[in-house]
Amino acid sequence: MSGDEQRQMVYGTRRIPYTLRFETRKTLGITVHPDLSVVVQAPVGTPPVEIEQAVQRRARWITQRLDDYARYSPDLPPREYVSGETHRYLGRQYRLKVVEDQPEGLTMDGQFMLVAVRDKTVAGRVEQLVGRWYRDRAREVFAERVAACYPRVQGLGVAPPVLSVRAMRTRWGSASAAGRITLNLKLVQVPASLIDYVVYHELCHLVAPHHGRAFYDLLGKVLPDWRERRERLNRYEFG
Repeated sequence: MSGDEQRQMVYGTRRIPYTLRFETRKTLGITVHPDLSVVVQAPVGTPPVEIEQAVQRRARWITQRLDDYARYSPDLPPREYVSGETHRYLGRQYRLKVVEDQPEGLTMDGQFMLVAVRDKTVAGRVEQLVGRWYRDRAREVFAERVAACYPRVQGLGVAPPVLSVRAMRTRWGSASAAGRITLNLKLVQVPASLIDYVVYHELCHLVAPHHGRAFYDLLGKVLPDWRERRERLNRYEFG
């Protein structure tokens, strides 16, 4: 597999950059991500002219998806990590409450995320504690969701996957040939049903490591409403 190449397509008056990635697969796939990046995955050895033609054929669809994401994903103001700020966890919104107390840490108190710090004036300490709490909860929640979803693909010869959690800019998740599933840390903010969509997506990739017809046929069998869940996830208002 070769490295990624940066290219661009022209559609009307718009110039849209995209990443070209050669992979061991049979068909060419195009993905538009919520961060407004476009990735083209082509079989190794595909002639450049065929790739350009394929991208141009999907140009209208690409621009529509980009416009949809831009419309439903407004820029959020920078986090300040002060009392009164709202944060999401598993689809519910909580208000941050910062107090000076020991031991330091974060606890849930009704509709509040209660953060105790020794000294409120220490820059970045609240953010550090909130980030640590999210990572700990993500590891627990994601492990539970993988365990709950796995039985639907167990009969397909898929071994229990190894799970990792990572902050990712362009993907909700990924799956490796070694049987590892990586989930985006940000998913801990969304309802469990949307986490499950990503888990099933990646579990299916352990069987069909591409975005061809076989993959989508399998995904449709294990999760018939995957399109609806994907749409809800891509339009989710994080906070």
